[in-house]
Amino acid sequence: MNDSLRLMLLAAAVMVLGACETVQTTEAGSVGVARNQRVSSVVSAKEVEQAASQQYGQVMAEAQKKGLLNRNPQQVQRVRTIAQRLIPQTRVFRQDAPGWAWESNVLTSKDVNAWAMPGGKMAVYTGLIERLNATDDELAAVMGHEIAHALREHARERIADQMTSSAVSTVGAIALEIFTGVRVDPQLAGSVVGTALVLPNSRQNEQEADIIGVELMARAGYDPRAALTLWQKMGQVSGGGGAPEFLSTHPSGETRLRDLQGYVNKVMPLYQAARR
Repeated sequence: MNDSLRLMLLAAAVMVLGACETVQTTEAGSVGVARNQRVSSVVSAKEVEQAASQQYGQVMAEAQKKGLLNRNPQQVQRVRTIAQRLIPQTRVFRQDAPGWAWESNVLTSKDVNAWAMPGGKMAVYTGLIERLNATDDELAAVMGHEIAHALREHARERIADQMTSSAVSTVGAIALEIFTGVRVDPQLAGSVVGTALVLPNSRQNEQEADIIGVELMARAGYDPRAALTLWQKMGQVSGGGGAPEFLSTHPSGETRLRDLQGYVNKVMPLYQAARR
């Protein structure tokens, strides 16, 4: 972990352990996400974004050094084209979001995984594209879901939770996992990854990302029903042995599919309007 990030997190935890504030990071959108959120009042959104950007740069540099960054131009173009369609739709939830310093890259890894850091730094793994034989609509479902975590500042919420419930040293050790919501492949992240347990998003945060994600993809003209086929494919890969990393931190099952179906039904008119 870089020194500036460590100092930011440790100083914040030492100075005001448990100091939090209640905020509403996004507008509700058409489907409706209106929960007030509890975030750190010491670590600002800007500071989190700056630290995440530094971490992202380190991960990408490590991947570049190992020849694992953007090896397939066609895959990179697919991912970036989808991102370019999704990003303008973020304005529905946050007026400032389209102006973030967005970046999308493809990392070569067998893991079925993707993540978005605060401020719009994204990564999609080749394992997700290839092992699932993902369509553009299904990739949009994953990317929309991960973008939603960034819009809702779920990483900042997790920082607040760690500051109030764990040792100061733990907050620093799992910084990268806080930002991504998953354990990043050590081959890609090198020494950046800590040794602590992954700190996944809560079920509530995952539900919010599902809701916002399907609305983002529908508004961008991607079929929201692909969110259902995506999770079905995830389950099939898991059933074949070696569960995807994505599933280790994202709750799945019949309940989630049933809830997703409800969200999809609500955003179908948005998708149909976008396709006209």
